[in-house]
Amino acid sequence: MNTSDAETAMTKVPAVTLGFWITKILATTFGETMGDTVSMSWLGETTASAGQSGLNGYLVGTAIFGGLLALLVWLQVRAAKFHPYLYWATIIASTTAGTTLADFATRSLGIGYPGGSMLLLALVLASLATWHRALGTISVQSVHEPKAELYYWLTITFSQTLGTALGDWVADGPLGYLGAAEIFGGALALLAFAYFLTRANRVALFWAAFILTRPLGAVVGDFLDKPVTHGGLELSRLAASLVLGGAILALVWLVPQRAQARQ
Repeated sequence: MNTSDAETAMTKVPAVTLGFWITKILATTFGETMGDTVSMSWLGETTASAGQSGLNGYLVGTAIFGGLLALLVWLQVRAAKFHPYLYWATIIASTTAGTTLADFATRSLGIGYPGGSMLLLALVLASLATWHRALGTISVQSVHEPKAELYYWLTITFSQTLGTALGDWVADGPLGYLGAAEIFGGALALLAFAYFLTRANRVALFWAAFILTRPLGAVVGDFLDKPVTHGGLELSRLAASLVLGGAILALVWLVPQRAQARQ
């Protein structure tokens, strides 16, 4: 197989390895801290000082990150092959947009965490069902042509938003941030056992794990930057985001990044 044939046999998303999942969890944690930095620390304080509702920061933050996400998805679709930094930048944009969008839905719209979680779960399932009906598969191994890519990124954005609402819902109860992290971490461990020890559907396991990494990252991010009185460490949101961003860059640089083979 020559170089051209090898490239056309690959998708434009990374192979699902341990490095992929570690980077994904860090990206979701970064999305939580950076989303809060922009919507709460910067925009929230600005709108509040201007006599407007601080919650308007969520809407403005969603517009900012949503615009950036749309641009990166467009670049991703136009790319001829897998580019690690472009892919992970798009993932980060989706998770930051998911953070601000979930906060806007659950707080500004007044539907609360349960209502937001149920609404977003319905959107994730609808996206997957539409994708499957249109192309006959929802496997990441099929993500190599524009239509599949658009479904892929739409589903990811909905799942990132769902994860934020779900993480906040669980952490807001008696378990707190660390208890919620144990719940979601335990659920991911069960999925790993199912992957290695059973013959459960691999595509279903992937999407279940992909969705659950988001609330895990959300509660860890909240634990880092929320006030001590609310069970957090009250670290600087911007400082935590910079550290997490540096770790993601280091992982993408150091860990071999290869494209997922086509179906």
